[in-house]
Amino acid sequence: MRHIKIFDTTLRDGEQSPGVALSVPQKLEIAHALARMNVDVIEAGFPITSQGDFDCVHRIAKEVRGPVITGLARTSKGDIERAAQALDIADKWRIHTFTSASKVHLEFMLKKTPEQVLEITDNMVRYARTFCDDVEFSAQDVMRADFEFVIQVFNAAINAGATTINIPDTTGYGTPLEYGALIKRIQLEVVRGRDVAISTHCHDDLGMAVANSLAAVENGATQIECTINGIGERAGNTSLEEVVMALATRGDYYQAQTQLNTKEIYRLSRMVSRHSGMVVQPNKAIVGDNAFAHEAGIHQDGVLKNKSTYEIMSAEMVGREAAVLVMGKHSGRAAFKKALEDLGYDLSGSVPDHGLTEESVNALFVRFKELADRKGAIGAEELRALVETRDSSVPETFKLESIQVLSGTHVIPTATVTLETPEGPQQHASSGDGPVDAAFKAINALTKVHPTLESYRIEAVTEGGEALGEVSLRARVNDVVYSGNGLATDIVEASARAWLEVVNSAIAQVGVKKEAVTAI
Repeated sequence: MRHIKIFDTTLRDGEQSPGVALSVPQKLEIAHALARMNVDVIEAGFPITSQGDFDCVHRIAKEVRGPVITGLARTSKGDIERAAQALDIADKWRIHTFTSASKVHLEFMLKKTPEQVLEITDNMVRYARTFCDDVEFSAQDVMRADFEFVIQVFNAAINAGATTINIPDTTGYGTPLEYGALIKRIQLEVVRGRDVAISTHCHDDLGMAVANSLAAVENGATQIECTINGIGERAGNTSLEEVVMALATRGDYYQAQTQLNTKEIYRLSRMVSRHSGMVVQPNKAIVGDNAFAHEAGIHQDGVLKNKSTYEIMSAEMVGREAAVLVMGKHSGRAAFKKALEDLGYDLSGSVPDHGLTEESVNALFVRFKELADRKGAIGAEELRALVETRDSSVPETFKLESIQVLSGTHVIPTATVTLETPEGPQQHASSGDGPVDAAFKAINALTKVHPTLESYRIEAVTEGGEALGEVSLRARVNDVVYSGNGLATDIVEASARAWLEVVNSAIAQVGVKKEAVTAI
């Protein structure tokens, strides 16, 4: 198994993400976390760009132990000297100097001829070697460069003393086959067996940075330059967590491994997201909220039986909690029952008059599906509320089928309610002081039961605008007070369900036959 070095450039290239400006304390916290994760190299910054960047690189070089600390420098004496001044306090340090290789860069950015670039490369790599023995050389935009010039410029760098040559796909132009082939040619025609490491630095403009980096590993690269969460210029850089876990999971294929403590990945991802203000998309591989979550019923059933059915790595490997089952409209009955058991409910049926019966679980599952269809994912507290607001003992003489309300400024509140009754579905519309009052009156008209409201309370089960609403009320029927609870995404519906529970409880309490409901 070849060792692949991880060169993290979150603090340099990552910070170049539009809108990101990390403070010195934030950079130090990230650098220490990278050291705990055991990355091989930390690119701490670009010392020549500002006094602040110089001071930050210097502090990281002074305080952070373990990884090689490097700073970026153009192929100019001023840049190289400034980098050396910032870094020379470190236990292990490297100067990373760069130029460009493509014609468009030479003509419009450097404004130099290929011959001038070759001469500068030779002189500046030699100059960098006067400060330290570890020098990395990069030539930007290699994928759009003439390969003959690429050979010349990297040969010049190696002959001048570069110990690592970096092959940047600066604009994210390459494809895995092309980039892998380029790395192979550089290994065979440039390195030629010399003791020089080949590094890869890919951008994600076409979404292929990770694939290109792994293709480079297949073809001889021994260092991957990457960032936490893949942040960086434009579409970002190679994602550290993705390449590291690809090598960890598919070491059998790549025959390569890193030395990283992968259990630090998730915590570091959250830290970088928090400090940079760049939110990690939910479906982001490895560190996204959905990366180890399962909602589809078939997937949930498989994971419940054996996690390896749908997981090629465990959440614990990257420092996350065990995979979760997301309870939503695609969830199956098995996952629903498992979620109830995880909340502490007894589904065994072994204890009489205790826990949930199979019949009540089935009824709850139907109600859960109704809610999930309207709301989406259902959280633990909402599941708990669903169970606690169930009517497990009172027969449903009347059952809510649908409710529609009309309400607003200068509009008479009206509710149209459809109930499943002993005589079949029946509908009635009533007006009231508000939509809830109108719903109550419509239910009264259909059931011929007229409770008197004594108390009414509404509460959001969880935070956020999409939280389920729970209505708890007390109402009097024939001098007996009954309690009712209702749960729904819509408050009027939740109120109607609570009111119906009072009605059904009153009917059951007095033993009224279904055909004689009007007696109450």
